Amino acid sequence: MFDLNLWNALGIIAIICLVASFFIGKNAIWGGLTLGIVISVVALIVNLIIGNGFKSTLYKDILTVSVLAGALFEFIGRLSKPKH
Repeated sequence: MFDLNLWNALGIIAIICLVASFFIGKNAIWGGLTLGIVISVVALIVNLIIGNGFKSTLYKDILTVSVLAGALFEFIGRLSKPKH
């Protein structure tokens, strides 16, 4: 019924991070999403020039990795701040 593989599970985690970012801070997570969109558009243009066509799973995976990287950087940034 549901095809839940590793990339789909990571995509769900990335969506949860995006929703949670409204409460914890938006800088790194949304920056990662923006960078992922730019990288996906570049990959789309390269694929269209080469003739490979539109590959939605590639772009979904790029966005997933970029959002999770942004969440990781947000988490590391929060850990590195000194507590007063």
